[in-house]
Amino acid sequence: MSPGFTIGIGSVAILAVIILIARFRLEPVMTLFGVAVAVGLAAGHSPAESVASFEDGAGHALGHIAFIIAFGTMLGRIITESGAAERIAETLIRHVGARNVHWAMMAIGLLVGLPVFFDVGFVLLAPLAFVAARAAGQPILLAALPLAASLSVAHALMPPHPAIMIAVQAYHASMPLMLLLGAVVAVPAAVLTGPVFAHFVVPRLTVRGISSLEAQFLNNGPAQQMPPFWLSVLAVLMPVLLILAGLIISTLFPGTTGRTMGGLIGSTDVALVLSTVFACIALTRTRGLSKTEICRHLSACLAPIAFVVLLVGAGGGFGRALIDAGVSRVLTGLAINWHMPPLLLACGIAAVVRLATGSATVAMSTAAPILAPFTQQAGLVSPEAMVLATGAGSVAFGPVTDPVFWQIKEYLGLSVGQTILTWSVIETSIAVLALGGAIGFQSLTFLFS
Repeated sequence: MSPGFTIGIGSVAILAVIILIARFRLEPVMTLFGVAVAVGLAAGHSPAESVASFEDGAGHALGHIAFIIAFGTMLGRIITESGAAERIAETLIRHVGARNVHWAMMAIGLLVGLPVFFDVGFVLLAPLAFVAARAAGQPILLAALPLAASLSVAHALMPPHPAIMIAVQAYHASMPLMLLLGAVVAVPAAVLTGPVFAHFVVPRLTVRGISSLEAQFLNNGPAQQMPPFWLSVLAVLMPVLLILAGLIISTLFPGTTGRTMGGLIGSTDVALVLSTVFACIALTRTRGLSKTEICRHLSACLAPIAFVVLLVGAGGGFGRALIDAGVSRVLTGLAINWHMPPLLLACGIAAVVRLATGSATVAMSTAAPILAPFTQQAGLVSPEAMVLATGAGSVAFGPVTDPVFWQIKEYLGLSVGQTILTWSVIETSIAVLALGGAIGFQSLTFLFS
């Protein structure tokens, strides 16, 4: 096939996914499967080969990320049920003062967002934002928008969050470097899109009526005991600490035993499992949760993520179909011969998939495998910069195809237009800032290489 025809297949496929899901509201998993098979047939593959291509891509994506999602969700559930996240929020707000609630909620979102998916973290912490805002006599939005922004930043840029881990593994990026780079980019992005933006936009919005967040707060039950602050923070940061410990062990003890132990402790799956076990033992005593209740919470939290896991697999299958059709190879060739910026391609493709499916996780799992060959070209681009660029595109737009858009709207009592002016602007700003961080890091890498 000619390069033009190959690129045409990829463009039509992505456009078809956008139209079928966003316009006609078709089921995303089946849509991605159907379009992926159609791509294989258009590329000259047999039906069996087209289906096998999708299955290989889905299996590869899920083999990397399915258990990370599961273990991360379990950890998040225990942190939620034990009251650890509530303790972190309450302590930070008490120390910074209620009038600085927007800064406190930003810090809380970055911290709690490491092991917890966005929707879980927002549902958990939004009532606390309401309490702090009301205590300070401030609008709810002044606390809720920084919280939402920082949770999204952690989702897109901070390992070991499952979403960003997809791109880290696809590009074979350095985990320790991504931890450092993610923090360097995430903090300024959270500051600008959270407290700074909220301070600018909130006085210009008029929210009428009682939001579902306020209604939820009014229906809250009596307060319960919470674990100590230091223990709560330790449980949240445990996966990061174990990954760093694995690196330190491997570096200090370069022998076989040291590398084996470091690799074991520093494995993302192992770190999340050990962190979950630690949280189950250390955090649940305060509320007197029995072993039966803990096991019930761990099992129950897996059911809601089944669709997320399937959607991630479908995104990986769709990405594999485009790779097997030659789209990745042609894009790589164009990037080399025409000097096309691979960082912009990574961000752009992830943003298009994000617009189509609404899922940042699916955007990463689709775009990263397609563009991973760029990192295999010697000296072309840093894999860590590619991870940042893909993460940037994965949160772009804050589209109406994303269930979080409607969650934000209903929780905060906003109109559709106000949600676009707040949440969609926040998400797009995060994308722009993260892409700028990727370009800046790539420039530094080039200068010092």
